[in-house]
Amino acid sequence: MTNQHLIIEVLQSWNGLTLEKLFRERWKAPKKLVHEWRMSKEVTVNGNSVTWSTILNEGDTIRIPLLDHAENETIKAENLGIPILYEDDLLLIANKPAGMDTHPSHPGEAHSLINGVAHHLQKTGQTCMIKHIHRLDKDTTGAVLFAKNRLIGSMLDRMLEEREIKRTYLALVEGNIKKDEGDIKEKIGRDRHHATRRRVSPTGQTAVTHFRVINRDSKKNLTLVSCTLESGRTHQIRVHFSHLNHPLAGDTLYGGKKTFHRQALHARKIEFIHPISELKMIIEAPFIDRPEIFDDHI
Repeated sequence: MTNQHLIIEVLQSWNGLTLEKLFRERWKAPKKLVHEWRMSKEVTVNGNSVTWSTILNEGDTIRIPLLDHAENETIKAENLGIPILYEDDLLLIANKPAGMDTHPSHPGEAHSLINGVAHHLQKTGQTCMIKHIHRLDKDTTGAVLFAKNRLIGSMLDRMLEEREIKRTYLALVEGNIKKDEGDIKEKIGRDRHHATRRRVSPTGQTAVTHFRVINRDSKKNLTLVSCTLESGRTHQIRVHFSHLNHPLAGDTLYGGKKTFHRQALHARKIEFIHPISELKMIIEAPFIDRPEIFDDHI
């Protein structure tokens, strides 16, 4: 990738596709973006201007103008020492610390994860845009996925919506969960008595949490569980385990004891098929709490 263009080598699996079919059917690129590219006439194959009915062959080089110029101007870069777990020309995955929002909650704020990622881009000489694909609660740690251009951003947004991005969380919950694994299928809505809290509600949004017990600590009366979500509702894991009378340790908002300085929830792993290389990506986020929360329970 250059700062102005995305350069992509045609894969074997794209052999015989037209440029049009690659963008519209394989990548499912937004119509507005495809229209912009068609109008610009700047998409080239092997350095040549071509029609959108051109058939692609393995090894061909597609050059796409990014047209992202104004996307990054409002994000202030701030050196927050954010660990980068994975990065290529198109996307990156950062390990979010506790006590930090994923993105600024009000104008001018610069202590969020995206500000730290913007600093990483600045430090490494990258002038691309940056966009978070999903978010974590302020006091939840772990893997957060970012896109570096509008095409990849739209592809990852769609993949998230179609549940093609799998996120695995680790949580320490209070008490001894008897079942080794299970599903929590309870709708979640706002708690009208509290500005930020959510609650199980029959009129809420559908929410499904799958869990598996990894370890039980009878001395501390804690259970370590691995969770995956079929939906991504605000505070979903926290609300669901509180509803089972097993609130997360440290999660005082949902009835947990102040065992730790934050709720014991970590986005441990993210898995997806890379939207361009089509390789299987499995990225794990190490624990970064000091003092540690999870290390003694794994």
